[in-house]
Amino acid sequence: MPVRTLFATRLYQATIDDAALLGELAHSIRVLAADDAAGRRWSRDKGYKGYTSYASLNDLPRRDPAFDDLRKLLNRHAAAFARELAWDVKPKLDSLWVNLLKPGGHHAGHIHPHSILSGTFYVEAPNGSGAIRFEDPRLPQMMAAPLRHDEAPEDLRPFVAVEPKAGLLLLWESWLRHEVLPGTAKADRLSISFNFA
Repeated sequence: MPVRTLFATRLYQATIDDAALLGELAHSIRVLAADDAAGRRWSRDKGYKGYTSYASLNDLPRRDPAFDDLRKLLNRHAAAFARELAWDVKPKLDSLWVNLLKPGGHHAGHIHPHSILSGTFYVEAPNGSGAIRFEDPRLPQMMAAPLRHDEAPEDLRPFVAVEPKAGLLLLWESWLRHEVLPGTAKADRLSISFNFA
């Protein structure tokens, strides 16, 4: 008797292998981290180990040509992912922010309300950078589910972690809960997160 797979959760993964763009974005992130006093204050007040422009800057593609180049790439990848999801909509970039996560920093589990697609692009990810971990959205309903063995296929695991690396682009539906695990790297992890409406 055949076994069917229902209610799939997709994770879009691509590599943007453009050393010049990665270098420009890394420089821009560090400049923002030094100059954006409101972002540093918000990060400090929220206990974020590092810097994020999440609550302070909402116009990065207009401020910096490197972010505008990234915006164009993100639009193409989001459109491809929307086709993969069989959506009859064209996603529109709604917000984009930078993250400079210090060694040992993490980000607790969360979703991105009021968006349809979310994602992250890794600009610099030294060995040991904290992985991003996705949670099976059915987990709260699995009250008496037995544990799965360590060799369970990825699509049956309750959590799936993806190790960051420079140039890696990830997109997912915004309702998918995710977190950033603490890492062991000795250097900062630079990434750019974004939402599509």
